[in-house]
Amino acid sequence: MALLEIQDLHTFYGHIHALKGIHLKVDDGEVVTLVGSNGAGKSTTLRTISGMVRPRIGKVILQGRDITGLKPHEIAAMGIGHVPEGRRIFPRLTVLENIEMGAWNLKGRKEIQARAEEMFVMFPRLKERVAQKGGTLSGGEQQMLAIARALMSSPRILLLDEPSMGLAPVLVEQIFDIIQKINKQGTTILLVEQNALMALEVAKRGYVLQSGAIALSDSANALMENPMIRKVYLGEN
Repeated sequence: MALLEIQDLHTFYGHIHALKGIHLKVDDGEVVTLVGSNGAGKSTTLRTISGMVRPRIGKVILQGRDITGLKPHEIAAMGIGHVPEGRRIFPRLTVLENIEMGAWNLKGRKEIQARAEEMFVMFPRLKERVAQKGGTLSGGEQQMLAIARALMSSPRILLLDEPSMGLAPVLVEQIFDIIQKINKQGTTILLVEQNALMALEVAKRGYVLQSGAIALSDSANALMENPMIRKVYLGEN
């Protein structure tokens, strides 16, 4: 049984048919990536999974349970963490306060503090800036903060939306190192990323979205060798 499965998902924004019969699955322990150009439906897929957008047709199934139509906080409580595109941190709150916002399911101050310390071990740069306002952090630091906030609830599966967007190459490498570390520690990851090369290097499998539909799916290694993928998404002639 897959940890997460999407069946025939159709999502609309008004009259715009954004997702057109999406089928995909993510097994426990995997990193699976969604690759595609702007407007292909990648972010909409994640937003539909996490309940921020409701599908008109289709199902989202988590560990065999149909969670379609549940509210975002109910879906989060079932073990789905979401790091949205653009990070969406709280700019006027401190680093620590931002992290603690992700601790909604923890009981007691000691448990929250212990989990926060785990985040500071994973993200030592955030510990150096623990009292700094989130809005004054660099782009890479804000991305680390957004990931740390999502990890505070110990999700079974983490939805990552464009984690490398707007970052310098050296920071992109750091973020992808963190993604691999999170996965090795036991968190399953569904990754949306325009940097197809980096995404396929860390993923086990991938799906290619075009105009709201799955155009191709295969192992990450096979996708990296696919001539169409190499030309369209990896920039080769």
